[in-house]
Amino acid sequence: MDKKLLALVLASFLFFLFFNTPDSHAASNDYIRHPPRQLVATPHQGSKSDPQQVHVSLAGKDHMRISWVTDDKNVESKVEYGKQPEKYNAVATGENTEYEYFFYTSGTIHHVKIGPLEPATTYYYRCGGQGQEFSFKTPPATFPIEFAVVGDLGQTEWTVSTLAHVGSEDYDVFLLPGDLSYADFQQPRWDSFGRLVEPYASRRPWMVTEGNHEVEMIPIIYPHGFKAYNARWKMPFEESGSTSNLYYSFDVAGIHILMLGSYAEFDHDSAQYRWLVEDLAKVDRKKTPWVVALLHAPWYNTNSAHHGEGESMRKAMEEVLYKARVDVVFAGHVHAYERFTRIYDKKADPCGPVYITIGDGGNREGLAMKFKEPGSPLSLYREPSFGHARLRMLDETRAHWSWHRNNDTDAYVADEVWLESLSTNAACWDTTTPTKDEL
Repeated sequence: MDKKLLALVLASFLFFLFFNTPDSHAASNDYIRHPPRQLVATPHQGSKSDPQQVHVSLAGKDHMRISWVTDDKNVESKVEYGKQPEKYNAVATGENTEYEYFFYTSGTIHHVKIGPLEPATTYYYRCGGQGQEFSFKTPPATFPIEFAVVGDLGQTEWTVSTLAHVGSEDYDVFLLPGDLSYADFQQPRWDSFGRLVEPYASRRPWMVTEGNHEVEMIPIIYPHGFKAYNARWKMPFEESGSTSNLYYSFDVAGIHILMLGSYAEFDHDSAQYRWLVEDLAKVDRKKTPWVVALLHAPWYNTNSAHHGEGESMRKAMEEVLYKARVDVVFAGHVHAYERFTRIYDKKADPCGPVYITIGDGGNREGLAMKFKEPGSPLSLYREPSFGHARLRMLDETRAHWSWHRNNDTDAYVADEVWLESLSTNAACWDTTTPTKDEL
C-alpha cells in the first residue's frame, strides 16, 4: 500500500477511535465522568512573522529558554532582552526546527537560551527582532518560593477558568505533570494550545513532563511518538545529564525537582532508571533540602479511572525515590484530586513521599467521578473537581500545600496541609541515597 494512502487510512481510523469513544485512554469504562465544558479555539491574531505560542522554561543555572513559533520561516532565532521595557542590552541566538505529521507542517519552532540572569528579577524581551514585547520574572535564589501545580490541562472552558485562577495570584514556577494540549493527532490543536497558554507561559517558567496524550505514536509511520511534544516543549534534559526530553531534573531555590517519564522505558536496565539513580546521587540535602518528583500515571490511586496503570513503574522506581527521601510525588492522568499520606511499598511510612494526584486542570474528557469504596486509610482527601494547587516552600523545613477547587468565579481552598522536609528528619537517614551499583 502507498505510504500516503496508508497514512490516510490510519488517520481516519484514529479520528474515529479518539473522537467517538467517551475515553479512549481509560483502563475501563466502569466510572462516570462529569460532562466537560466546550473546547476553545485560540487563533493567531498577528502576522506570519510575529511570535506566537511564546513560553519560557528554566534551562540550567541562571538561564532560561525562550520558545516560540512563527509562520514565516525566515525569522531569525534570536531574543533581545533587558531589565527595562524596550531597552535591550543583551541578545542571544538559538536554534529552530519544524516537523511534519501526515499532511500537517508546523511553523518554525524557535528555542533560544538566554542568560546568565539575576534571580527574582523582571526581564523584558522580544522574539525574532519584531512583534510585541514580553516579560518574565526569574525565580528567587532562596526561600520562600511558590509553585503552581496543574495536571491534564487541555483547552476547554474549564482550562480557561483554571488558568485565570492560577493567574489571579502570583507564583514563581508552573509545574505540569503531563497531558498538555490534548491534540491527539490533530496537530493544529497544538498551535491553539500554545496560543491559549501564552499569556501565562510567557511570564513564568513552565516546566512540563509528558502524559499519554503526548505520545501520538503510529506504528511504522511514527513509531517513536512524541514528535510534536519534543519539537515544541524542549525542556532542560541536556542540562541535567539526561539523553531524553521525556525525563530530566532541575534545581531552583533549594529544591531538586525530578520530571519523570511514565511513557519512556523505566525498568532497571533502562536509560531513565540509570539516569535517575545517578541524578539523585548528586543531590546534597544540606544544600538542597527539598526533593520533589512529577510523573503522569499515579503510583497510588483509589479512583476507578486508570487504576493500576502506574504499578509497573512504581515497582521499578519506588525504592529509588524512597531511599533518596523524596518529599512529594505529583501525578496526573486521573481526572480528579487525591492526596495520600506518606507511603512506601503500599504502607504508611513516615520516611516515604506524600503522593498527590492532580489531574484536574480542564481536560476535554471530563472528571473521573467514581472512587473505589470503601476508601483506603492511606488516602486522606479525594474529590472529583476541576482545580489547581499551590506549593509554597517557606524555608528549608516547612512547606504549605493547598488545592483550590474551581468554583466558577472563585478558586476555593478545599484541601491544605503543612509539609515537613524529610531532610530534617534524622530518623529517616539510617540509609543513604542508593548508588548505581547498589541498585
